[in-house]
Amino acid sequence: MKPNNTEKMLRWHIETKELHLRFTWKISRNSSDSKTNLFIRVADQQHVGIGEAAPNIRYGETAPILQAQFETLIENGLELVRSLEDLQMLLSLHVPANALRFAIESAYIHYICQRNSQTVPEFLGVNLPAGVPTAFTVPIMEPNLVAGFIRENGLHRYQNLKIKVNQENALALIQEVSKNSNAPLIIDGNEAWEDPEQLLQVLEKLTPYPIAFIEQPLPAAKVDEYIYLKQKSPYQLFGDESITDHADFDLIQKQFHGVNMKLMKAGGYLNGKYILDQARQYGLKTMIGCMVETSLGIWSAMQLCGGIGYADLDGFLVLKEDPFGIVLEKEGKLYVR
Repeated sequence: MKPNNTEKMLRWHIETKELHLRFTWKISRNSSDSKTNLFIRVADQQHVGIGEAAPNIRYGETAPILQAQFETLIENGLELVRSLEDLQMLLSLHVPANALRFAIESAYIHYICQRNSQTVPEFLGVNLPAGVPTAFTVPIMEPNLVAGFIRENGLHRYQNLKIKVNQENALALIQEVSKNSNAPLIIDGNEAWEDPEQLLQVLEKLTPYPIAFIEQPLPAAKVDEYIYLKQKSPYQLFGDESITDHADFDLIQKQFHGVNMKLMKAGGYLNGKYILDQARQYGLKTMIGCMVETSLGIWSAMQLCGGIGYADLDGFLVLKEDPFGIVLEKEGKLYVR
């Protein structure tokens, strides 16, 4: 990849930001009060593109690891990239974590779109809806705190509420949320259960509550258990951790009714769009989710929300301060500012 004499090398830059959260973000496997995300910037003399990486320890991603991978890409010719094909080749030769891959690819696509006076949906060949209804997530907490949390955050305005649960408190949390909200509930186990029979006993006790579906209750490795669970579950199952940057959709179809695509797992706009298209071809329901991200990452996810069944894009709403401010939430819907 050698630039023409008339071309100047693109300038690439990486920086980290510590994002402080409005409340403790607790799921079945960990909890945190802040997150460190990375931001990739690519520019020439006139145009610039920025992308976000939200590292997830579930996939072995940390900010230092992603920074080191970025330096490796710089050393191996990232600044010489002149096309998306060039970029894809480089990323296939020096494979980074999916979150970093997304940040780099999205930054470059944003740069191309600015240079060509083109929108991201136009580039991807998709339609951007005017407003995107999002779920809002209730993290794991003591059940006696639920009513105050719902009231203080005005959660009545959201189309769905997602509840993070573990084995110890699932029923108590679901009961308290349901007492204080009429919204359909998405139950997210984040791989908390090992035994499908034990899980089925819990699911049988949820009939009094407005359950929309159950998300990733067992570890992704429990393939046969998911096939069994899909046959027995009284509720539809959505896969999250089971779908990363690739998936065997013949197998996924046997395990789940729907999939949660996250760009930070998919590793890029192009692959994220491909995963959604594959899911639809296999008759699976679709959902777009997020990590804890700024409005830059959420704005990116919104670009693919046309025709999506569910969106869970509240990652920027849990931040004390959002450094970009490019997405507005109003009455539970997200709009591009």
